[in-house]
Amino acid sequence: MNTLKRFSSNACHVVLSTLGYTSLVAIPSSYNSSRACRFAIFFCGVCLLAGPASSQSLPAPTLPVPNAGLDNPETSQIWAGNLGFEPVGPGDLIYLSVTGSPELSRSYRVSAEGRLLLPLLNEGIPVAGRIPASISHAVSEELVRERVLVDPIVSVAVLEYRSRLVSVVGAVKVPGTMQAVGDFKLLDAIARTQGIAAEAGPEIIISRVGAVSDPSETVHVPIRELLQGKDPSLNIALHGGEVIRVPEAPKLYVVGNVKQPGTYPMTDSEGSSVLKALALSQGTLPFTAREAYVYRLVPGSSNRQEIAVALRKIMHRKSPDVQLLANDILYIPDNSALRLNASILEHISGFAGSTASGLIIWH
Repeated sequence: MNTLKRFSSNACHVVLSTLGYTSLVAIPSSYNSSRACRFAIFFCGVCLLAGPASSQSLPAPTLPVPNAGLDNPETSQIWAGNLGFEPVGPGDLIYLSVTGSPELSRSYRVSAEGRLLLPLLNEGIPVAGRIPASISHAVSEELVRERVLVDPIVSVAVLEYRSRLVSVVGAVKVPGTMQAVGDFKLLDAIARTQGIAAEAGPEIIISRVGAVSDPSETVHVPIRELLQGKDPSLNIALHGGEVIRVPEAPKLYVVGNVKQPGTYPMTDSEGSSVLKALALSQGTLPFTAREAYVYRLVPGSSNRQEIAVALRKIMHRKSPDVQLLANDILYIPDNSALRLNASILEHISGFAGSTASGLIIWH
């Protein structure tokens, strides 16, 4: 009897364990063997009928799905628009994603002090000069320190840079500003402005904001050598905060007895000279004087000094070429006496020719 009773109790325990019940059910000691068997069979049947219903009523456990946020089109677009891994600064716009915390997962603008202000934190997190991976680590530590989350998973993406501003002004086709993101160099900035204008001078001046007057922070780059690409070091890397100035070329004025007098830009880094100025003006006309004159500004004054140039000797390679400076005026005078003599000779030869023709006809 006792053996049968123990078997019935063990059978109830096995069925209950199979259905997920952890509590043990004891068969009353007053039951005899037959009553114990009937009790065991009845209780097991009830459990078998109640098992499926109870299992349907219990919610299934939710397991975390890796990269579940990527299925959201809006989130996917945010991560696809991540600008890179450059250090951020004041004014930059970043997107913060905290797994399981939608109240924290949104875009934030870095404050003017370089801090990130989250709604559940007492103080802002300093992020200026940090890359996205470092920012996510700092935010995670701060959430744990403030006892907001226990073990947060934080991701950071940069949506907009405003702290890496580069300005290009002067003799370019489309002056403007841009952000130095990634491997951004001087030629990239020039390309964004659609190239150098025709009136540009011989060099580019690069300086950082707030240090324009500091010679150590100002770099002069010759345009011709930069575009030729022979020296890669001239294509300077830009990191934001630079001002690129392309000054207009200084002017040279050529007047007098030349074929095309006018104003000419001095685009050559080596400067200009009398022979170069004559080449630009397509040479001299007949009856040019032996000497030319250069009118040069006196430093610190609006007056000009006159400098005589032995033009005839320079043209005949008997005297060295004379260098010209910016804003010089080269005057090529006309030899009026020589022109008068030529005019007289022309009239005499014309009169003699007509007289000879008349005598021939008369004879």
